[in-house]
Amino acid sequence: MFAKKARTEAAAAAASDDSEERDVKIPVEADDEVAKAQAASDETAAEAASAEPADRDDTPEQAAASQAMTEEEMVEAAIRAGEEAAANDFKLKYEQAQNELAEVRKKLAAAEETATTADAKVREAQDRVARLQADWDNYRRRTASERLAEKSRATEKLVTALLPVLDDMERAIDHARMQEMDEAFSQFVDGVEAVRAKMLDVFGHEGVEAIDPKGEAFNPLEHQAVGRVEDPEQYDETVNDVYQKGYRMADRVLRAAMVTVTYGGEKRPAPEPEASEEAPDAASDEAAE
Repeated sequence: MFAKKARTEAAAAAASDDSEERDVKIPVEADDEVAKAQAASDETAAEAASAEPADRDDTPEQAAASQAMTEEEMVEAAIRAGEEAAANDFKLKYEQAQNELAEVRKKLAAAEETATTADAKVREAQDRVARLQADWDNYRRRTASERLAEKSRATEKLVTALLPVLDDMERAIDHARMQEMDEAFSQFVDGVEAVRAKMLDVFGHEGVEAIDPKGEAFNPLEHQAVGRVEDPEQYDETVNDVYQKGYRMADRVLRAAMVTVTYGGEKRPAPEPEASEEAPDAASDEAAE
């Protein structure tokens, strides 16, 4: 643009010089060489003027308009280039954000899976601990019960082994009491009876008690009938004589009592039901009224 303007100004200056040269009067005395040079100069100027007729037609306003349009185009091109660069930058950043979002989602999914696995492991560990605690409690109760049962069996075994000794001791004491005894022999029998009492105290401390059911109703779970005696004055199936005492330890019968049972009498009446707790309350309410 600036080159075109420069050429226009150069052509205008050349045209002005030509006009000034035409106004100069050449003296008649000039030689032919000067005339030829002037003619060559005129031809050169004419050729230059004819070579760029468009440039000579351009006015300064047209050159400015041409320059302004070019600047607008440059601005528009710059705007388009900026928009394209911004769009490309936005697209690049958007793709980067999408990739980062995908990575974050993958990490979040992995973290959730890890958390779910950890929760499952925690629940499994808690269940295992609860089962182990329950098994331990059951083991402690079972071992405690087994120890008590073993101790009870050992005590039962010992007591059962000592029962014949106690029977012999009681028979000896009963036989001695039926005889005439001097003072020394009586003291000896008293000593044996004291030993028997101590043994019974030891049995009582271990929960052993004697079964001596004379006059009671016959109980096949605790009594062993070795004979029957007719006695209409007693209720039927009543223990008449006890040949050998029985012993129980807690709820377990160590040895049943050997007894004789009566028959021929009246039937034993059924035991009366135990009075309920409401009966005394009702009686007290009636008394209050």
